Amino acid sequence: MASSTKTVLIPIAHGTEPLEAVAMITVLRRGGADVTVASVETQVGVDACHGIKMVADTLLSDITDSVFDLIVLPGGLPGGETLKNCKPLENMVKKQDSDGRLNAAICCAPALALGTWGLLEGKKATGYPVFMEKLAATCATAVESRVQIDGRIVTSRGPGTTIEFSITLIEQLFGKEKADEVSSILLLRPNPGEEFTFTELNQTNWSFEDTPQILVPIAEDSEEIEAIALVDILRRAKANVVIAAVGNSLEVVGSRKAKLVAEVLLDEVAEKSFDLIVLPGGLNGAPRLASCEKLVNMLKKQAEANKPYGGICASPAYVFEPNGLLKGKKATTHPVASDKLSDKSHIEHRVVVDGNVITSRAPGTAMEFSLAIVEKFYGREKALQLAKATLV
Repeated sequence: MASSTKTVLIPIAHGTEPLEAVAMITVLRRGGADVTVASVETQVGVDACHGIKMVADTLLSDITDSVFDLIVLPGGLPGGETLKNCKPLENMVKKQDSDGRLNAAICCAPALALGTWGLLEGKKATGYPVFMEKLAATCATAVESRVQIDGRIVTSRGPGTTIEFSITLIEQLFGKEKADEVSSILLLRPNPGEEFTFTELNQTNWSFEDTPQILVPIAEDSEEIEAIALVDILRRAKANVVIAAVGNSLEVVGSRKAKLVAEVLLDEVAEKSFDLIVLPGGLNGAPRLASCEKLVNMLKKQAEANKPYGGICASPAYVFEPNGLLKGKKATTHPVASDKLSDKSHIEHRVVVDGNVITSRAPGTAMEFSLAIVEKFYGREKALQLAKATLV
């Protein structure tokens, strides 16, 4: 009996845009796809953009004879150029096309890879704004859609369109019902492309000296999109972001088995001072964060000093609420954990800032959450610049 499992290849390289890669990996796995992350480098570990390290499942050189239902290319520079120049990958993608199977690409990859390889001639395609002329030069019809389907090729624009792109790929592989199911869990934006907003109560200035010092703790089963969105966006804003692993290993396997690498163990920074401590979620990851006494103590000291702290998805419910860190505060959390909040008045809001506390709901709200943090530290204009640059 033929297997109904759909197989997906996502190649990564040094300089790959990590938010695009991680969102594609995790959303497609949520949809039920068997996703293989393959490094086109000579080692499985890659240095992605914004100082973020990722670990692939395998080397591309070890699987060039494998057949996939979908090959999807992330963007980022110089990662996109490296993918373009990888002859084994080019051969796999061209065979994919000639065999009538799906190919997809986002950001610079439609122009640099698919276009350069001659797969977009006469097709409608989109990409990152600065690559639209190059896209048109490949004889594609360049369009400004957030996601574009033409035959067996799907293209998209950038980090802020990646979840929509990935949901479209789920629909191509599994059908609309499965795509809608995953979309509802992720809480996709109802108005993609419009100006982001958030709810603010008890407005307070978030101060810092020189550069905001921000701690992002991660644990086994942390939600990868939420963690990477925070680091990606905040580093684009030029904040100093420290990724700290809760546990004994710098390599952390997230909720959808994406492999992330922290810079330090939490123990190494437990006595340091931060302008913001902000937690990703994950229904299993958040309880792991909550069980870390050192992290909870850091958060309590942060609250006592009236300094900002935040959490997304399950973290407000599993970390903040039981430790008194939401006392007198309005907050939101993921719908499946909302019954754990004592004050449920704001659980339908996508991002809530109450004084020095910021909370949010799910992977689909992670970029709005990150941009709201940028706004609190740097102002609305800076946040809108980043929103535009990332296609939020």
